[in-house]
Amino acid sequence: MGHDPKTHTSRSGATRSRRETVERVEAYLRAHIDLPTRVSTLSRIARISERGLRDAFYCVHGMSPKQWMVAERLKHVHSILSGSKSASINVTGAATRYGFYELGRFAATYKEAFGEVPSETLRSAMRRSAETITDRKGHADVCTR
Repeated sequence: MGHDPKTHTSRSGATRSRRETVERVEAYLRAHIDLPTRVSTLSRIARISERGLRDAFYCVHGMSPKQWMVAERLKHVHSILSGSKSASINVTGAATRYGFYELGRFAATYKEAFGEVPSETLRSAMRRSAETITDRKGHADVCTR
């Protein structure tokens, strides 16, 4: 019996072809992370049925393509909010930039993912930024004495 490397199953249970399919879809999604994308569009890109795409994502990530997209977009919003040093950044702007328009649902999903509501993440980032500025001023005072 021959061994087909394309169908070799890894420890995670994902075949190489499934991993390659998922990687191709992930690359597309990352390049278009701020655009709404349907699973049907992704299945056309991957040249696989929607069910096949869902199966591949479950096999590789343990979640559907839609759940993966939401998780990736949440990570981007979290990155914006947690790295914010500007008062011009707000939760609504960051959320809608990545396709979260139902803000109540977004806040609940965000809290489930990160353990705090988005406004807490932003407040913490602003507080850290203010403390850094204060620390710098303190160091400057010491240096001028």
